[in-house]
Amino acid sequence: MLILLPPSEGKSAPASGTPIDLDSLLLPQLSGERHTLMGTLESVSGTPGALKVLGVGASLAAEVEANLHLTTNPAAPAHQVYTGVLYDALDYASLSSTAKRRARSSVVIFSALFGATGVADRIPAYRLSTSAKLPAIGGLGAWWRPRLTPGLNLLASRSGVIVDCRSGGYAAQWKAPAPKTLAVDVFQMRDGEMKVVSHWAKHTRGRVARALLHADARRVRTPNAVVEYLNWVGSAENPDAEDRWSINHVPSQGSRPGVLRVVLPEEA
Repeated sequence: MLILLPPSEGKSAPASGTPIDLDSLLLPQLSGERHTLMGTLESVSGTPGALKVLGVGASLAAEVEANLHLTTNPAAPAHQVYTGVLYDALDYASLSSTAKRRARSSVVIFSALFGATGVADRIPAYRLSTSAKLPAIGGLGAWWRPRLTPGLNLLASRSGVIVDCRSGGYAAQWKAPAPKTLAVDVFQMRDGEMKVVSHWAKHTRGRVARALLHADARRVRTPNAVVEYLNWVGSAENPDAEDRWSINHVPSQGSRPGVLRVVLPEEA
């Protein structure tokens, strides 16, 4: 299984540790591309118009300034650097030892700066959104797509089901193979109707990823098996359930991946 996650906009800057080693990241063949992008970001971040180019306000000036020292700032595992709702819900630190091993081999975190990393890959804090356009680089989704595709296609060919928890711009960086992919959409019942949610979508994607990392690998080998397992996880039949949800499955059609529609109850 592969579990695809977005990064977080907010990050926890490591206080100590050795700097990033690009050759140690997932897909080390992309070290040259990562070096190029880091250099471009450092150059942009030192200009008077940096905040405008990066699409951030003055309150984030200190984070943009940290971009000037990406190659020398301390690095830490990605699961510690990325913060926010999804990563709080995933709660890597409290995973079982087996689930942590599975996370290290199956979780891929997409990034505007590094393309894609493993959950334990050591990275510095940075400020760069996939919506930014850098000089001579342009849109980052389009820039990364041809560079990431060969390596991720190979990784996907060796995996089973792909559960895609990414959002818009990060999903554009690589198109996962549709027949084995389940994109995660989140809804909540309100007055008897399914409504799209935002905050709870991030939280729920983190909980879905956590549930799958704790799953017996034999129970989640196919898209249908993933749907069945997650329905059980969120049902009243599960005595240890921490989450309540139901799952609607939209099967893959042609070039469209399957969809996991996670439906939260009204009282969520």
